[in-house]
This record gives sequence, structure tokens and C-alpha cells, in this order.
Amino acid sequence: MPGVSGGAAGGRRRSSSSLRGRAKRARRSVEVPGAPAPPPAPHLFSDPAEIEALRGNLLAWYDRCKRDLPWRTLVRGVWVSEIMLQQTQVATVIDYYNRWMQKWPTLQALAQASLEEVNELWAGLGYYSRGKRLQEAARKVVSELAGQMPRTAEDLQKLLPGVGRYTAGAIASISYGQATGVVDGNVIRVLCRLRCIGADSSSPPVIDRLWDMANTLVDRSRPGDFNQALMELGATVCVPKAPLCGECPVKQHCRARRRVSGEGAVPDVEDCGKCVGGCPLCPPATEPWDSSLGVTNFPRKAAKKQPRVVKTATCVLERRGCHGAPEYLIVQRPNSGLLAGLWEFPSLLLAQGLQEEKQQEALADHLQAWMGWPVAAGDLQLIGEVVHIFSHIHQTYVVYSLPLDGDVTLDPASSPSRWVTEEEFHASAVSTAMKKVLGDTWAFPSFPLGSSPQPLSPSTPSSGHRLLRDGTFHVWDHRRAVLR
Repeated sequence: MPGVSGGAAGGRRRSSSSLRGRAKRARRSVEVPGAPAPPPAPHLFSDPAEIEALRGNLLAWYDRCKRDLPWRTLVRGVWVSEIMLQQTQVATVIDYYNRWMQKWPTLQALAQASLEEVNELWAGLGYYSRGKRLQEAARKVVSELAGQMPRTAEDLQKLLPGVGRYTAGAIASISYGQATGVVDGNVIRVLCRLRCIGADSSSPPVIDRLWDMANTLVDRSRPGDFNQALMELGATVCVPKAPLCGECPVKQHCRARRRVSGEGAVPDVEDCGKCVGGCPLCPPATEPWDSSLGVTNFPRKAAKKQPRVVKTATCVLERRGCHGAPEYLIVQRPNSGLLAGLWEFPSLLLAQGLQEEKQQEALADHLQAWMGWPVAAGDLQLIGEVVHIFSHIHQTYVVYSLPLDGDVTLDPASSPSRWVTEEEFHASAVSTAMKKVLGDTWAFPSFPLGSSPQPLSPSTPSSGHRLLRDGTFHVWDHRRAVLR
């Protein structure tokens, strides 16, 4: 009879119309062109008892072993720290965080700060747009939200500049107790090992699955502690290389470890590949399990893109200050793009393949247009090259020096600029790359002030010198001065 349900074991005969309807619905669910295959159960957390045990074990470990970090309890501190911790290690962030909170103890104080002040404190932390967006968000909270932080992950992500899905989840769970998961690099590594997820962990489909998993696992009564525990586990135990599996509080739930130890069946490419369209979470067949890697087979990442190669000519303009100490001219970068709003030595992006002579001429023309008086290419003394690696850019600074006898009158239409002593330079919002250019890492022979610096060898006629604060000259061979 139509509509009668029941399995074949029940001896009931389904009508042809009922069978046709079921077949049609099955085709709709399986044969959707381009639809991703659902992950097999072995990759998921589906057993409520296991989930409850994992939560309890992880939280008990966290209560015993968590690191004492200064932002654990303060609502605004969680926000500031999460922004700073994006792509930056905890050990680096702690000092920056403490100085930030001391300088701007309230959102109102941060909202009233200038971008220059923010960049000065952020200098050396990298990814400078994070600090800029943090201040923009503070201004928005103060001016548009009556000083009240949004309290849900959805509102945090929607209303605050620089707050993405992860940061919103972290703030909402830690500060406001919302039962929402988080997925960062540490969580990705832990979850991929717990469930043998070997597909590209940076791909959107895999990331979506990991978010689903994080939201399933998060403890409803202690969501903030659970999320911090999961991140803490990845940071201190389930580390990228040489993980401390013996100390792991959830090792009995880790299928990567079980695969290594042979304690039980775990999903394999051959097992999961039987599902329609192949398993979306297993490693591709071209990248099989490598027994020498153990649990570090997971996670797998796509091959990293090669950084873009960029070459920039930079000139250290130098004069004697009123007290005899050297001063350097720095200019401010535009308020958008790479290193927005930071200060640097006058610089010019060079065309690819430009010969040394042409580089020098291009920089001289740039300085002449900028300063408004003639600059001869021959007056520029080549110092060497400073290599600095950004996340996506391999930057080479070709460094020149130009000593000046007196002041220069700058074109008012040019970028903001100022003369600074070496001490003022280091206190300014300058990048690590510019500090390398000034010579923090240089260690060359010295000559007394007033003597004639000599090349290191007859084969280095373009060697130069730099006047130091202590009244000596540093001499370098520009052919050897490739600094990293």
C-alpha cells in the first residue's frame, strides 16, 4: 500500500509508487552535479558519550596546566590580545599587550589616540593594519555603540572592523559565554589529528567542516574555557613538529595516534574513497600516509605560494644635527597599502631587471623631484642590500647613502617628513626592515672621525662610510653587505 513504511525484514511489500518516490529522492540527494560528498562518520564526532568525555578531559587538563596569560579575564583584553595574536606568537605579544593596555587603559583612551601613536607602539609586531583596525573599531564602539561592545559572535563580526569569524567567536565565548566554537591554526591542527583529516586544511570546504566540528565539541557550560583549552593544547602539546602525544589529555580520542600505534581501525583513503565522489577529508591519493611522519601527517596544507619578488631603492639622507650627532630624514608612507602610515627612508620601487646604474639614476631623479634641488646619481653611495621577508613579499632594499652639508627645503606637496636622531628613529613608527637599513645588524671596522675611510680592498672602489653617533666611521664593502 502506498505510504507503508518498514524494512524488508518486516515482510511488508512496498508499492511501486512508494519505491519510485524513494528512488527519486535518493537521486536528488546523491546526484546533484558538483555537490561535495558528505564526510564519512569516522571523520566526525557523532558519539555523545565520546564528546562529553573529551570535554571533561580537556577542561580538567586546562584547569591544571594553562599558562598564566595577562588577557585571560579582561573583556577588552581578550579582544586586544586576539587581534595581536593573529599570525604572531604568544611570547612576542605579551610585552606589546602590556604596553598597549598601560598606554590606553580604556576604549575611550584608544579612540582618542592618533594613528601615529598606534603605529609607534605596534612597530615591530608586523601586519600593521591590525593595529589600525583595532583603533577604528574602538572609535566605532565609543561613537556609534555608546561604548558597549557587541556581545555575540554575529554582531562582533558584523559591527567591528578587523574582527573576523575566529576573533568574534573567541571574544563571544571567552568574554560573554556564548557557546560558539573557534577555529585557528592550533585548533585546525588538533582537530585534523583527532579525526585524521588530511585534505588541504586551508581549503574552504575543509575549513567549513572544521567549524562545524568546533561548534559540535564546544562545552555549553564553559565555552570560553573549552576554546582556550583547545588552543592551548595546540600551542603547547599538539605542536606542529614533535608533538607530546604521551602528555595529551585527549589522546584516547586521537585517531592519528591510533593509526601510528596500531591500536584500532581508523579511516583510510581506501576506506573513505568508497563514498560517492571520494572522501572530502582524506589526503589525496597522490599524497599517501607517510609512516615516518607519524601523527604529523596531519594536517596537510597546500603548497605555499612563492612570495612576490620586489626590489626597492632606499636612500639614507644624513646630516649633522645641532649638537653634532647625525640625523636622518624619514618620510611617511601612504595611509593605505603595505606598512600604511609608517615612516621610512625615502624609497622608490624599482622595475624588474633594472641595472645598477639605472637604479641609481632613477633614485637620484626621485630624490630631485621630491626635494626640489639637483641630485647627481654619482653622489649616491651604494651601501649594499637588505633582504626582508614579508608573508607574501620577498623584499630587497638596495641601500644608498647621501650625506648633506645642511638642511633641505622639502616640497610641501610631498609626503610628510622630518629629521630624526638615531634614538628618535627607533622611537618612531618605523618597520623592522627600516631598522635593518639603518644598520642595527652592521658590524664593520671603525675609523676615527676626521680620517679618510679606505676601501676594504682595491676591488671595491664603491665602498662607503657612515658617520656614527660615537664619532667614528663605519666602513663597508658594498659587495659583501647583504644583510638579513
